[in-house]
Amino acid sequence: MSSDEGYNSFLEQANQDTGASAQTSSKSRSASTKAVDTEVPAPLQKVEQYYTSDADEPFEPVSLKWSGENMPSENEFQSLIGHNAEVSTLGGEEFDPKGQYKEVLTAVETAGDGKARIFRVHHGTTRAEYYVVGLDHKGKRVVGLKAQAVES
Repeated sequence: MSSDEGYNSFLEQANQDTGASAQTSSKSRSASTKAVDTEVPAPLQKVEQYYTSDADEPFEPVSLKWSGENMPSENEFQSLIGHNAEVSTLGGEEFDPKGQYKEVLTAVETAGDGKARIFRVHHGTTRAEYYVVGLDHKGKRVVGLKAQAVES
Protein backbone atom coordinates (compact mmCIF):
# COMPACT_ATOMS: atom_id res chain seq x y z
CA MET A 1 0.00 0.00 0.00
CA SER A 2 2.64 2.51 0.96
CA SER A 3 4.41 2.15 -2.39
CA ASP A 4 1.14 2.88 -4.22
CA GLU A 5 0.53 5.94 -2.05
CA GLY A 6 4.08 7.12 -2.62
CA TYR A 7 3.71 6.65 -6.36
CA ASN A 8 0.39 8.54 -6.41
CA SER A 9 1.96 11.35 -4.42
CA PHE A 10 4.82 11.49 -6.91
CA LEU A 11 2.37 11.67 -9.83
CA GLU A 12 0.37 14.44 -8.19
CA GLN A 13 3.50 16.52 -7.63
CA ALA A 14 4.70 15.90 -11.17
CA ASN A 15 1.39 17.06 -12.63
CA GLN A 16 1.11 20.26 -10.59
CA ASP A 17 1.19 23.54 -12.50
CA THR A 18 4.63 25.07 -12.02
CA GLY A 19 3.80 28.35 -13.71
CA ALA A 20 6.27 27.59 -16.54
CA SER A 21 3.56 27.96 -19.17
CA ALA A 22 2.82 31.51 -17.99
CA GLN A 23 6.51 32.37 -18.30
CA THR A 24 6.70 30.86 -21.78
CA SER A 25 3.68 32.82 -23.02
CA SER A 26 5.03 36.09 -21.67
CA LYS A 27 8.34 35.40 -23.43
CA SER A 28 6.50 34.82 -26.71
CA ARG A 29 4.67 38.10 -26.33
CA SER A 30 7.92 40.02 -25.93
CA ALA A 31 8.67 39.42 -29.60
CA SER A 32 5.25 40.48 -30.84
CA THR A 33 4.50 43.77 -32.46
CA LYS A 34 1.39 45.81 -33.18
CA ALA A 35 -0.56 44.38 -36.10
CA VAL A 36 -4.17 45.65 -35.98
CA ASP A 37 -5.59 49.07 -35.14
CA THR A 38 -8.30 49.29 -37.81
CA GLU A 39 -10.75 46.98 -39.61
CA VAL A 40 -9.22 43.92 -41.28
CA PRO A 41 -10.18 43.38 -44.97
CA ALA A 42 -12.18 40.20 -45.67
CA PRO A 43 -9.64 38.53 -48.01
CA LEU A 44 -7.09 38.51 -45.18
CA GLN A 45 -9.45 36.89 -42.69
CA LYS A 46 -9.88 33.85 -44.95
CA VAL A 47 -6.21 32.86 -45.17
CA GLU A 48 -5.35 29.77 -43.16
CA GLN A 49 -1.71 29.14 -43.87
CA TYR A 50 1.39 28.60 -41.73
CA TYR A 51 4.87 30.02 -42.19
CA THR A 52 7.31 27.12 -42.23
CA SER A 53 10.13 27.53 -39.71
CA ASP A 54 11.22 25.78 -36.55
CA ALA A 55 7.89 26.95 -35.03
CA ASP A 56 5.40 26.74 -37.96
CA GLU A 57 3.27 29.72 -36.90
CA PRO A 58 0.03 30.79 -38.63
CA PHE A 59 -0.23 33.96 -40.69
CA GLU A 60 -2.30 36.59 -38.87
CA PRO A 61 -4.05 39.68 -40.29
CA VAL A 62 -2.38 43.08 -40.33
CA SER A 63 -4.33 46.32 -40.67
CA LEU A 64 -2.64 49.51 -39.51
CA LYS A 65 -3.63 53.12 -40.08
CA TRP A 66 -1.27 54.84 -42.52
CA SER A 67 -1.79 58.26 -44.04
CA GLY A 68 1.25 58.17 -46.35
CA GLU A 69 0.87 58.09 -50.12
CA ASN A 70 3.53 55.37 -50.49
CA MET A 71 4.43 52.18 -48.69
CA PRO A 72 6.32 52.97 -45.47
CA SER A 73 10.11 52.79 -45.44
CA GLU A 74 11.86 50.39 -43.07
CA ASN A 75 12.17 53.13 -40.42
CA GLU A 76 8.55 54.23 -40.87
CA PHE A 77 7.41 50.60 -40.66
CA GLN A 78 9.37 50.19 -37.43
CA SER A 79 7.41 53.11 -35.94
CA LEU A 80 4.14 51.86 -37.40
CA ILE A 81 4.39 48.49 -35.63
CA GLY A 82 5.57 50.12 -32.40
CA HIS A 83 8.83 48.27 -32.05
CA ASN A 84 12.48 49.29 -32.10
CA ALA A 85 13.79 46.01 -33.57
CA GLU A 86 15.79 46.00 -36.78
CA VAL A 87 13.56 45.96 -39.87
CA SER A 88 14.65 44.90 -43.36
CA THR A 89 12.85 44.30 -46.64
CA LEU A 90 12.91 41.12 -48.69
CA GLY A 91 12.14 40.45 -52.33
CA GLY A 92 9.35 38.04 -53.19
CA GLU A 93 11.78 35.37 -54.40
CA GLU A 94 13.85 35.65 -51.23
CA PHE A 95 10.74 35.34 -49.03
CA ASP A 96 9.09 32.55 -51.01
CA PRO A 97 11.68 30.66 -53.10
CA LYS A 98 9.51 27.50 -53.32
CA GLY A 99 6.26 29.31 -54.21
CA GLN A 100 4.44 27.97 -51.16
CA TYR A 101 2.98 31.32 -50.03
CA LYS A 102 1.05 32.25 -53.19
CA GLU A 103 -2.24 32.32 -51.26
CA VAL A 104 -0.74 34.81 -48.79
CA LEU A 105 0.66 37.05 -51.55
CA THR A 106 -2.60 36.94 -53.54
CA ALA A 107 -4.72 37.83 -50.49
CA VAL A 108 -2.44 40.79 -49.67
CA GLU A 109 -2.45 42.02 -53.28
CA THR A 110 -6.25 41.75 -53.36
CA ALA A 111 -6.70 43.62 -50.07
CA GLY A 112 -4.22 46.33 -51.01
CA ASP A 113 -3.13 48.13 -54.16
CA GLY A 114 -2.06 45.00 -56.05
CA LYS A 115 1.52 45.03 -54.81
CA ALA A 116 2.99 43.22 -51.83
CA ARG A 117 6.06 44.21 -49.85
CA ILE A 118 7.78 41.95 -47.34
CA PHE A 119 9.29 43.30 -44.12
CA ARG A 120 11.38 41.14 -41.80
CA VAL A 121 11.38 42.31 -38.17
CA HIS A 122 14.39 40.87 -36.36
CA HIS A 123 13.97 39.74 -32.74
CA GLY A 124 17.43 38.59 -31.79
CA THR A 125 19.39 35.94 -33.63
CA THR A 126 16.75 33.22 -33.97
CA ARG A 127 13.35 34.95 -33.96
CA ALA A 128 11.72 37.12 -36.58
CA GLU A 129 8.33 38.28 -37.81
CA TYR A 130 7.54 38.41 -41.50
CA TYR A 131 5.05 41.05 -42.61
CA VAL A 132 3.62 40.64 -46.11
CA VAL A 133 1.78 43.92 -46.64
CA GLY A 134 0.21 46.17 -49.23
CA LEU A 135 -1.13 49.69 -49.27
CA ASP A 136 -4.89 50.35 -49.10
CA HIS A 137 -5.11 53.94 -50.37
CA LYS A 138 -8.90 54.11 -49.99
CA GLY A 139 -8.85 52.90 -46.37
CA LYS A 140 -5.65 54.85 -45.56
CA ARG A 141 -3.98 51.80 -44.07
CA VAL A 142 -1.29 49.18 -44.53
CA VAL A 143 -2.91 45.75 -44.79
CA GLY A 144 -1.54 42.24 -45.00
CA LEU A 145 -0.50 39.18 -43.07
CA LYS A 146 2.29 38.43 -40.64
CA ALA A 147 3.84 35.32 -39.17
CA GLN A 148 6.38 34.67 -36.45
CA ALA A 149 9.38 32.50 -37.24
CA VAL A 150 12.01 30.68 -35.26
CA GLU A 151 15.12 30.19 -37.37
CA SER A 152 17.99 28.17 -35.95
